[in-house]
Amino acid sequence: MLSLLADYSANLNFLNVFRYLTFRTGGATATALFFVFFFGPRIIAALRIKQGKGQPIRTDGPQSHLAKKGTPTMGGLMILSGVVVSTLLWANPANAYVWIVLFVTLGFGMIGFYDDYLKVTKQSHKGFSGKARLAAEFVIAGFACLAIMKLGTGKLASGLALPFFKDIVIDLGIFFVAFGAFVIVSAGNSVNLTDGLDGLAIVPVMIAAATFGFIAYLAGNVVFSNYLQIHYTPGTGELAVVCGALIGAGIGFLWFNAPPAQIFMGDTGSLALGGLLGTIAVATKHEIVLAIVGGLFVLEALSVIIQVASFKLTGRRVFRMAPLHHHFEQLGWSEPQVVVRFWIIAVVLALVGLSTLKLR
Repeated sequence: MLSLLADYSANLNFLNVFRYLTFRTGGATATALFFVFFFGPRIIAALRIKQGKGQPIRTDGPQSHLAKKGTPTMGGLMILSGVVVSTLLWANPANAYVWIVLFVTLGFGMIGFYDDYLKVTKQSHKGFSGKARLAAEFVIAGFACLAIMKLGTGKLASGLALPFFKDIVIDLGIFFVAFGAFVIVSAGNSVNLTDGLDGLAIVPVMIAAATFGFIAYLAGNVVFSNYLQIHYTPGTGELAVVCGALIGAGIGFLWFNAPPAQIFMGDTGSLALGGLLGTIAVATKHEIVLAIVGGLFVLEALSVIIQVASFKLTGRRVFRMAPLHHHFEQLGWSEPQVVVRFWIIAVVLALVGLSTLKLR
């Protein structure tokens, strides 16, 4: 909304600063950060009263987690409110990509909220039906991918770009919608599986958001994209503002989620944030790069898939406990050790993902 002030820069020169993505991205980060800082304690207090016993804790998990009993969940509401308010304030309202990303983020957030609500009210880990939840996610993601394809131009509109190769684009045709939806849904559920320890999910999400904010800025700029020989996707640069808002809201949330957590993110936040990252990856044509940058999320999801498949086929477990972070806890790592070491892995993978921009 504030970007519209640039239209009056002919009379007031200082308003020209609102044209610059870098300025508005910084403004979005600061706005979301202060929004969550200011309203966070009020939201936590309200959720603690409403939820009573808080998020149910797995009795078959690490025994140290039982001390977290009574901690409220749905902390994703803090993040999402900060992201939405900040994005609406600083992003260009005429940009369709911004609305598509917000559509997926809020849609996945509503699914996660319903799942959290069922878990809290029933005091059970059995929330929303898995099949029904996935179906709803695919519908939302499918509509988003169809809109992204309509906004694209030429072969790239429905194409899959390969990292490290500047000219190879695989035209998926109408199957791009299914592929893009799979990327978005996978991203949402991978982040959801990673959210199991205090601070574990939000920092890698912020690292990925910073990486894709940079990618969106470059891919949406014809000069930079030509220089780096990456595919130019007009309009996606505005998504850097959304990523900035997510970073600010994430920092604010981490203040309250740092061990010992005052609030958990819950499915409300993890599904929505994963969906947000997945949608930006699809819009900027960096879907495969997301698998590299978000490699930590991929490993967490794979650990669950491998564990379930192995147990059903052989009756044996590959990991002591899944997702992967619980496996390392069972090996004797303390919770802070797991969290910080996973953060380090996320940083390394982000750097590897960024290298794909130049190594072509």
